[in-house]
Amino acid sequence: MIYGPTLLFAIGEGAVIPLIPVIADRLGADVALAALVASALVVGQLCGNIPAGWAVARFGERVTMGVAGIVVLAGLVGIVFASSLAVFAAAVFLIGFCAAAFALARHSFMTTRVPLHFRARALSLLGGTFRAGMFVGPFISAALLGVFGDETASVIFFAVCQVATILLVFFGPDPERAVPVGAGSTQRQPAVTGEAEDSGEPVTGAIPTAERAGVFRTMWRFRGVLARLGLAAASLSAVRSARQVVLPLWGVSLGLDAGTIAVVVGVSGAIDFALFYASGQVMDRFGRLWAALPAMILMGAGFIALSFTHDLGSAAMWYAMFAAVLGVGNGLSSGILLTLGADIAPPAEPAAFLGSWRTLTDAGGAVAPLLVSALTAVASLSVGVGAVGAIAVLGAVGFIRWVPRYVPRPR
Repeated sequence: MIYGPTLLFAIGEGAVIPLIPVIADRLGADVALAALVASALVVGQLCGNIPAGWAVARFGERVTMGVAGIVVLAGLVGIVFASSLAVFAAAVFLIGFCAAAFALARHSFMTTRVPLHFRARALSLLGGTFRAGMFVGPFISAALLGVFGDETASVIFFAVCQVATILLVFFGPDPERAVPVGAGSTQRQPAVTGEAEDSGEPVTGAIPTAERAGVFRTMWRFRGVLARLGLAAASLSAVRSARQVVLPLWGVSLGLDAGTIAVVVGVSGAIDFALFYASGQVMDRFGRLWAALPAMILMGAGFIALSFTHDLGSAAMWYAMFAAVLGVGNGLSSGILLTLGADIAPPAEPAAFLGSWRTLTDAGGAVAPLLVSALTAVASLSVGVGAVGAIAVLGAVGFIRWVPRYVPRPR
């Protein structure tokens, strides 16, 4: 019940994500516009974090996840019957909006219940469920395309996964009642007011629970850590989001068919998925930086190198190879954003802070596809991909500077 609903959602989403640029292309979009439509998924997730944080704090994760699953079904109906790019983009946005509820509900649950000394492994396993979806989903999508020859089959598969998720959430055991709160409260916290907050020095203690702060008030209270470590985390989210958009878009620009693109994205997801638990082990044993830094350097190098291969004679081969490299880099960072958010969140009431944290990190994820789309329209897709690599390098510098300052080392 802790990982199952997230896994079902991720598998269905993973089957549809590689096809979003393909469907947009069929509806008349060029490469730049297809990238813009694909970005609606992460923009929707960005916009959904604040209401999701409020809903989880008010109604609990079970109700929030169940209602979000029902709304996702409406978005899938919109994808199937979309007759214009505007309707299609709105449906994709709605799915991303509801995905925020799934992600934040489980993140808040794990933050309040998992002890610090194995938090990274637990949250890497949660991140691994998303990676399992990115691994299994594209292969299922490729198989359905081979059998039916229509993208609608993959959308219907996502709907079936959602129905199973809704039934599991509403009629399965409630993990919020089965697992006690407070196991994850032994951690250091950044100061919340005055000069100590501006200095960024971590202190011991938790935010009092007598007054429930809203998302925006919490964002101001933790402005120091969000403006520093949060921006570094946002750069990692940007690189991850760009990977999801760039890989299928690069395949479309090379003239590859939908089945081939789905297989390449699936192989990249398989490598990503294979490394998720190793990332948690590294973070718990050696510290968060030992997972974040290699991941950012590897993905930055992968994007920069890929940007020089578009017009080569063996472009398809380089595409597959660097998709694998990006999978390795992304796998090494599995769970790092979840873990960092849990490390610095107030343990007694984390939902509002995690709404702020996820809003910032998802903002990075939303900006990256828009940046790729804009640079593709102005210059070329290769320039956009190279810019993503530069963001990864800058993010690596930010992690080196701020992780040792804010994040407690596991003992």
